[in-house]
Parts: sequence; C-alpha cells; structure tokens
Amino acid sequence: MEIKVHRGQGPLQHVIEIGKHAILTDAPRMYGGEETGPEPHDLLAASLAACTAITVSMYAKRKNMDLQDIDVRIEHGQQDNAYLFTRRIRYIGNLSEDEQQRLTDIANKCPVHKTLEGQMRIVTETLPQGT
Repeated sequence: MEIKVHRGQGPLQHVIEIGKHAILTDAPRMYGGEETGPEPHDLLAASLAACTAITVSMYAKRKNMDLQDIDVRIEHGQQDNAYLFTRRIRYIGNLSEDEQQRLTDIANKCPVHKTLEGQMRIVTETLPQGT
C-alpha cells in the first residue's frame, strides 16, 4: 500500500493518506507547529502499540484464552545513542501466569516489533516536479 503525505493547513501540519483513511500530523509548538495532530515519532509508537494489541488479541482468540481486553502503553524518546520504546502491557481477563507469559512472547513477535528490531533500509527516489 502506498502512503501519501501532503501539506495541510498549518505551518508544519501535513495530511497522511493511507488508502481511504486520512490522519493529521504536526510538530510541537516549540518547533513551529500547532500540535493539530501527533508528531511522527508518536505515530511510530502508536503503530507498535496497535500492532501489539491486535496480534495478541488474535492469538488469544485463536487459543480460546479469556483475554477480555488489553491495555498497551508506549513511552518513547531518545536515550543516549538509541531511540528507546518502553512498552507496558496489561492483560485483562482470567489468564494464568503461563498464559500471560505466552501472550508477552507473542507481543514480542508482532510484525511492527520485528520490523523495528530488525535491519531496515530506506531507499529514497526524487521524482520530477509536477508528478
């Protein structure tokens, strides 16, 4: 799927188009933005949280575990020479310690988690103006 980003209405606001969905992103006021949407690092952290919740929920359902809800929280920011994501997960339901540990193992295998921990490459191509 192709994701398109174009200027929004504020000085740094941009519109992210993902298929039929649109999300605003902006910068904090201290950097000249108007805070009309999450900043890009927040979107990255939200992707990890969402992927974790969906992956764990799908697994629990498939294994008939009594996972009634999942609360995933991410704190993130630069720490020393690395960008650190601290993920906190609360499982809600009647789950044994073994089931909770298995769900945590599955959380560590969600596709976004694996992408962020794996080797990545970014290829940048500059297109001619007007395309």
